[in-house]
Amino acid sequence: MGKVYLTGAGPGDIELLTVKALRVVREADVIIYDRLANPDILKEAKDGCEFVYVGKEDSHHILPQEEINEVIYQNALKHENVVRLKGGDPFVFGRGGEEGIYLRERGIRFEFIPGITSAIAVPEYAGIPVTHRGVTVSFRVVTGHESRNKDHSQIPWENYRTDDTIIFLMGLHRLKVICKKLIEIGKPAEYPVAVISKGTTPDEQTVVGTLENIYEKAKGLPTPALIVVGEVVKLREQLSWFEKA
Repeated sequence: MGKVYLTGAGPGDIELLTVKALRVVREADVIIYDRLANPDILKEAKDGCEFVYVGKEDSHHILPQEEINEVIYQNALKHENVVRLKGGDPFVFGRGGEEGIYLRERGIRFEFIPGITSAIAVPEYAGIPVTHRGVTVSFRVVTGHESRNKDHSQIPWENYRTDDTIIFLMGLHRLKVICKKLIEIGKPAEYPVAVISKGTTPDEQTVVGTLENIYEKAKGLPTPALIVVGEVVKLREQLSWFEKA
């Protein structure tokens, strides 16, 4: 019976992988990986390492989460070192907690290895700080993906009346709804918004607009994409660096 390393792969740029994550990848007997983990990370694995893909896309899951949990467990019974490689950080909408609980209930040892979350790194690569003195002192990270089977939204929209920076992950397909909801609770139609596609990678694209026009401006952007809402978006004019490099 082996040990499972629930490992954050970071936001996309392979150089943002942590030293610890790289070490366990190189020692792994099997790597169970997500769609958002940079595939070049797998090239660091030792000869003979097995690879199991369990990626998810909107409305298309290779395996449901319950079966992914079981895949991890079964591999822990067969291998000494199991790496569960997850995009971003395991605890930021990464289902890492669910996987850890599943393993604990079955007597499997595990360890969490944090990853740099896209919620901060992707705006940073786009030149948008999530906090900035004199602009905002806090930020919220919100899932943009909700179950289509829900009769009502789980997102507490009324709480978002403040001037916090709001970062929506996995929300591109709901961008129109997000903007509509924020305007309904009192955000000005001209409130700044940015959509960042494929952040921290060579294919990164950023579109800047307002709650009123960002849906039309961002049409056609590929996923994965992140949405930033807040006055900090205006700082991109001074701080943009990656896409101009």
